[in-house]
Amino acid sequence: MGYRIFDHTADLGVEVTGATLEELYAGAAFALFDLLTDLSSVRAGVAREIIVSGEDPADLLVNFLREILYAWNGDRFLMKSCLIREVKPQRLKAVLRGETFDPARHRIKQEVKAVTYHQASVEKKGDVWVARVIFDV
Repeated sequence: MGYRIFDHTADLGVEVTGATLEELYAGAAFALFDLLTDLSSVRAGVAREIIVSGEDPADLLVNFLREILYAWNGDRFLMKSCLIREVKPQRLKAVLRGETFDPARHRIKQEVKAVTYHQASVEKKGDVWVARVIFDV
């Protein structure tokens, strides 16, 4: 599971790869929170279930990332790990593990304001799944 950052005017683009769709979506969640904070300081003490739907795999990705970004922006929840329990063409179930932000222990590297639909994609390339998404920072 990995990701790389690509340049995009005034925003931040991320390309994620995974051997399976589950790995791909979990990798996208990891990339989002890895960009937000130093994950080594986050504990996996609290579990949160996330269920999202979408019209297609790219819409599902954007909706999933928006939902977990809301966990941060709305509840100050920092994700340590993500387990994708189910991926269907229009539905995803995941369990996030993490904890509430503690300014004494957590450093925010950069704010991510939103997940955009611009150039969002999920596709299979050979034996690997590849997703691209752009974050408004």
